[in-house]
Amino acid sequence: SGYSGPWTRAPTTFSNEYYRELLENTWTLKQWKGPDQFEDPTGDLMMLPSDMALIWDPKFRKITKYYAENGEQFDKDFAAAFQKLTELGVTAFEKADKPWWWPF
Repeated sequence: SGYSGPWTRAPTTFSNEYYRELLENTWTLKQWKGPDQFEDPTGDLMMLPSDMALIWDPKFRKITKYYAENGEQFDKDFAAAFQKLTELGVTAFEKADKPWWWPF
């Protein structure tokens, strides 16, 4: 992809840190020969232009702020969306007496 760096300081941890970092940092365009990306004041973290749209657009910023302040709600909403994506079009769960993985 040509991009360099993590979005958060804990990239292997599931949390709402991404949203907090977006709002709490001052992001500047990175000066380099790679594709456009933004960096925090330390230069340790990066965001893509698509990430920055979440704080530049007033409607997206409202959602970003909500998830930055409500980590538990982010967890619940993400779980529901992820479940919907993984089960999209799968009919095995609709009428089964037992889970699809039940061996007996």
